Amino acid sequence: MSEGIVLFAHGSRDREWARPFETLAATLTAKVTGPVVIAYLESMQPALAEAIGTLVQHGATSIRVVPVFLGAGSHIKEDLPRLVARARTDHPKVAIRLDAPIGEQSTVIEAIAAAIARG
Repeated sequence: MSEGIVLFAHGSRDREWARPFETLAATLTAKVTGPVVIAYLESMQPALAEAIGTLVQHGATSIRVVPVFLGAGSHIKEDLPRLVARARTDHPKVAIRLDAPIGEQSTVIEAIAAAIARG
């Protein structure tokens, strides 16, 4: 079984905005065995459906969608579950799991607080 990971971010009209997400994807790729891709909600490509389709084409039989958001607003509570449900319908043989937003994990909160404290 091959697991792919989609890092799901908001997107921006400013291409430079994506740089930290690209760095995160590259860093994560070095730590996991399966493929890692980025998907965006709006203003940038690929969209979630396209990113999931790419992973499936490359043999992923399970996919984790990891929202790279600090908290769960309406995009995470409403838009993303709808997009994931559509992807599950489009790829019924693939297990697609939606993680909690990365910013709600205690280790991430601790890392951010430590970085701010170091000033």
